[in-house]
Amino acid sequence: MTEGTGGFVTPAYSQRSLGDVLPAVARALGVGTAFGMNGSASGLHLPEAQKYVVFLVDGLGYELLRDHADDAPFLHSLLDGSEPATVGVPSTTATSLTSLGTALPPAMHGVVGYTSRIPGTDDLLNALMWSKDVDPHQWQPLETAFARLAGAGVHTTTVNKREFAGSGLTSASTRGAEFVGADRLGERLVAVQAASSHAPSVTYMYEGDLDWTGHRYGVASAQWTAQLSMIDLAAERLREELSDDVRILVVADHGMVDSPADNRVDVEDHPELRDGVALIGGEARFRHVYCRAGAVDDVVATWRASLGDRADVLTRDDAFALGWFGEGRAEVLPRIGDVVVACRGDAAVLDTSAFPYEARLVGMHGSLTSAEMLVPILLA
Repeated sequence: MTEGTGGFVTPAYSQRSLGDVLPAVARALGVGTAFGMNGSASGLHLPEAQKYVVFLVDGLGYELLRDHADDAPFLHSLLDGSEPATVGVPSTTATSLTSLGTALPPAMHGVVGYTSRIPGTDDLLNALMWSKDVDPHQWQPLETAFARLAGAGVHTTTVNKREFAGSGLTSASTRGAEFVGADRLGERLVAVQAASSHAPSVTYMYEGDLDWTGHRYGVASAQWTAQLSMIDLAAERLREELSDDVRILVVADHGMVDSPADNRVDVEDHPELRDGVALIGGEARFRHVYCRAGAVDDVVATWRASLGDRADVLTRDDAFALGWFGEGRAEVLPRIGDVVVACRGDAAVLDTSAFPYEARLVGMHGSLTSAEMLVPILLA
């Protein structure tokens, strides 16, 4: 993977990123033409098969798995001979799941963060909870990778918790696939087994408990390692239960870092950080800062002076020049902050007046460190 400025990881869009997974699967199924140029992406090649299961473990960063061989012996054994992929920017669930599901970079599919400005308003779209006032088909109007696979004659299924059926994020990222609701991990494993009996088929399974555990207790906690071990056993069981002609691809949407209290900056305690600012979005490791007219340069200077080496503070244009968001659509640009703030090390920038829950989180993600950006691509 390519290191960007100062050790940040540059997204490997159209080479070896999360958005390249389903085009590579399509190519392995023999229907790569459904993706046009994306179908011949050079960095990710998979063995030919007629049945693929894509198992996404939320929060399972490449470096976390690499460093926990004893807690995840099955998944760790699959690292041999594999290379990590990158997620997009920001390295957060809603953005990554939509990149996977659409095979597009964030600036194209438009889900550009956990929270982002609804253009023309002073409101934020929470892309996990969504908003009834925002039509996901308008926010993300492009054909999904799942719809392309289905259109090419592939039996395409998403297996996820029932609460996610018909949600805004589900519609934006996976519409075109048959949705099968399954709340418990064992229930999801059985649903995957049934869906993958078809040929050709792609079955997508999402597992979110590791991410929740990391946010609540931190990735250095006993709770997190115990949850990782449970995921490892589930992945091994899945491989044992599925027939040999089914290929399993284990991926993740981001990694995670624990942010200590003494390396957090709360905007509430630094009123100068609100000067010239209309709205703050994003999340604690990657902030979208929306500025008042003519205030961008002053906001950049103030945030850089206040945060120092805790974060890189860039204008939107400078972030695009570094390739952070990929190529995009014009209507997506105002959803991205006029200024973006990407934290380094284990720092975090809180805004407890708007996002009080952030202070309760231990593990976080969203920035461009290798711990957050690199994810495994494991073939079982």
